[in-house]
Amino acid sequence: MKKITILLVFLCGFAAFSQSQNYTIKNIDVNTKYSDFGVTYYGENGAVFASSKKVKGSRNKKWYLNDQPFLMLYKGSVTNTGEIVDTDFFSKELNTKMHESNVTFTKDLKTVYFSRDNYTKKRYRTDEDGWILIQLYRADVDSTGKWTNVLKLPFNSDDFDTGHPSLNVDDSKLYFTSNRPGSLGLTDIWAVNINPDRSYSEPYNLGPNVNTTRKEMFPHIDKNDVLYYSSDGMIDGNGGLDIYAIKMDENGGVGKPVNLGFPLNSLKDDFSLVFQNGKKTGHFSSNRDGGKGDDDIYYFEELVNPIIDKCKQLVQGVVREKETGALLPGALVVLYNAKGEKVESVIADKFASFAFNVDCEAGYKVTGTKEFYNMDEEAFKTSNVADLELSIGLDLGSTEFVFVRDKLMIKINPIYFDLDRSFIRPDAALELERVFTIMQKYPLIKISLGSHTDSRAPDAYNWALSNRRAKSSKDWLVKAGIDPTRLTARGYGETELVNGCANDVNCTEFDHQLNRRTEFVITNPEVIK
Repeated sequence: MKKITILLVFLCGFAAFSQSQNYTIKNIDVNTKYSDFGVTYYGENGAVFASSKKVKGSRNKKWYLNDQPFLMLYKGSVTNTGEIVDTDFFSKELNTKMHESNVTFTKDLKTVYFSRDNYTKKRYRTDEDGWILIQLYRADVDSTGKWTNVLKLPFNSDDFDTGHPSLNVDDSKLYFTSNRPGSLGLTDIWAVNINPDRSYSEPYNLGPNVNTTRKEMFPHIDKNDVLYYSSDGMIDGNGGLDIYAIKMDENGGVGKPVNLGFPLNSLKDDFSLVFQNGKKTGHFSSNRDGGKGDDDIYYFEELVNPIIDKCKQLVQGVVREKETGALLPGALVVLYNAKGEKVESVIADKFASFAFNVDCEAGYKVTGTKEFYNMDEEAFKTSNVADLELSIGLDLGSTEFVFVRDKLMIKINPIYFDLDRSFIRPDAALELERVFTIMQKYPLIKISLGSHTDSRAPDAYNWALSNRRAKSSKDWLVKAGIDPTRLTARGYGETELVNGCANDVNCTEFDHQLNRRTEFVITNPEVIK
């Protein structure tokens, strides 16, 4: 009798968020009848922001439908009442005749990242529909204080927008807004890791804890790895873009984003929130009613921290087969609270690991299931300390066959293949040995080997690849001694996916692997006695 063991190997305490509404705000004097927004602090008392004041000339109707001139970067000094005074152009080297906005600085203030229209060497580029899209640039300051070495970042594209940069506290990660392929919605928050040689990792999406099917924009990451950003896709939104906060860790957002509430959020667009370093004051932008122009900059003060610390613990575990100790990736693990209400469910990843964020000093139970295994459960209670271990045993019945999607199959774990490969992996060979044993035990049964691919690569290529995989599995069994007349092998390409990872859907490598499989269907079940 086989069992699954789910080990919750440790619980780590951390602070999460709950909401309150406790701010004072004011519209500051720097605002004009034009668009003024996007404050970033520059040094101890400086600030940089975008404005379309004083600029004349042609207009980009994609971004401004109300006759606004082009945006340029301005700088000023922040007073102790939040006003931005003594404003002037930030940099003649960075400002062009196109849009510039939204900057972020390295901690030594020697490098700036900023948004600009797709405009380089006095030439602009458009996408296939003729739009000039937003791109990310980097520049360095020289010994005279001028910004030089203006560089368009390598992960830009003429085909999608990339903008609104924000650096984390040690300059190792750059957050930004983009509608690039792989986005969950109209625009998403993405990030890249910045290497010591100033190269960049591949951009990665912050995932569904942060992003929705609509717009997420204007990220700002603070020194405590709290991400502030705006969204119009949350169910608790007030209308337009609302400002949210979520704690980030190395795996993405922790818990659910918190709406920062009234008066920061209004019925219109509210965005670009930043806190002054070490203070409960800062600036944000809004086009709410009662402003001076299109977008205005507002100064705010946080009277009492509305993001109340609430003890949370990170529960991490690994799913194993109890009898053999083998890892069982793909198992479904479900968390329930003390009332028996479902809190969250996850699929164990390729390392058979999973994680939940849970409240301290609360009762829970977890259940674990995997195809061909029976469900079991075990209750546990969290505390304020780490290092809680828990195991759940799940029985695997002794029967050798199972109905899946109205087909009688040999009860084995599906045989998976590497991307774009058809050779038999060592883990697949173990499952084929089980097929061989059962076919020897039941000498009359005949098997149809159905091989499947993921959705990547063209349909015709996947069809051919799946047929090679089916043949590879059949050849292994024939070589082991099974009469080839008892076996048929057919490839289905990507026509029978087991999840939603279809063409152009952003999925993890593990999710794609679930579709790269071979199944063993009994074609004459009546002979089994």
